[in-house]
Amino acid sequence: MIGLNTAAIYVLQTLGSLYLLIVLLRFVLQLVRANFYNPLCQFIVRATQPLLKPLRRIIPSLFGLDMSSLVLAIIVQMILMALTLLLMFGTTGDPLHLLLWSIISVTALFLKIFFFALIISVILSWVAPGSHNPGAELVNQICEPALAPFRKIVPNLGGLDISPILAFLVLKLLDMLVINNLAAMSDMPDVLRLLM
Repeated sequence: MIGLNTAAIYVLQTLGSLYLLIVLLRFVLQLVRANFYNPLCQFIVRATQPLLKPLRRIIPSLFGLDMSSLVLAIIVQMILMALTLLLMFGTTGDPLHLLLWSIISVTALFLKIFFFALIISVILSWVAPGSHNPGAELVNQICEPALAPFRKIVPNLGGLDISPILAFLVLKLLDMLVINNLAAMSDMPDVLRLLM
């Protein structure tokens, strides 16, 4: 029985986290004003549209952003956490704690999207500079708003752009000092931290 529960949790967390990533990417794409004609953007839109369409009717936009994708990400995370707790401990836990933990986890994933997009962008700038691949274009569109504030502060050192290093540092510090401390202060169970 323990083996079956462990396998079920693994499958649940893997598939659930993948869909959660797609939903949150939909929000990020709006935030960075990505090109929605990009084939990858169109895939993300198609994958999230069935659940977002009914939510849009009740959740208003804010600052020109469709907040329904962010709300859906939190709902998906809550369901994922509740099912994980149910399989592990036989209870879904307190709804308010689940909501708080979900917000913390979605924020952590939001930061990770930018962190890993920056890593991919740096690698692509070495191996395939100026690539017009849809994936490369999307990664660059995600990274540009994150790098823009640092490029204003740090001068270009003879063609060497060190703004990604500062962005990495800030993102990692936010994860270590803010996200991890919020998870600890809210008594998030270790099994749920795997979803962050």
